[in-house]
Amino acid sequence: MATTTATLILSSADVTGHNFSMTQTATLTKAASSTGLDEFTGITSRTYAGAQTNTIIIAKGDYVDTTVSHKVYIRNTSTGNSDYILVELEDDVIVGRLYPGDWMFIPYLGVLNVEVTTLAVGVGIEYGVFSQSTIS
Repeated sequence: MATTTATLILSSADVTGHNFSMTQTATLTKAASSTGLDEFTGITSRTYAGAQTNTIIIAKGDYVDTTVSHKVYIRNTSTGNSDYILVELEDDVIVGRLYPGDWMFIPYLGVLNVEVTTLAVGVGIEYGVFSQSTIS
């Protein structure tokens, strides 16, 4: 059985004028189960030579069974201050902007394509999907 653990650590000495620290850990499991997710696309890295508009990075057709668990990871690997990535679901649901160094990790139902839009040349991105093959 695969075991994949995600840990998020947030800390700051000055975001609220006080020290702040929070740690959350989750084991990625199949839907309605304590069994670990058993599929991973691996991390895909891309650097776009030109601006992109609604470029599909995760196709809904690859995740047609919506009764299973999927998790999506996306990171902006660029270094320029204005090299943001706009993350959208199916051309019209804007998730938000990932500025250089920003990343996201979200649950994914698989019914909408995950797309990116970039404005700058040479924007870098990495992404991957953790999922399960069937209900167990």
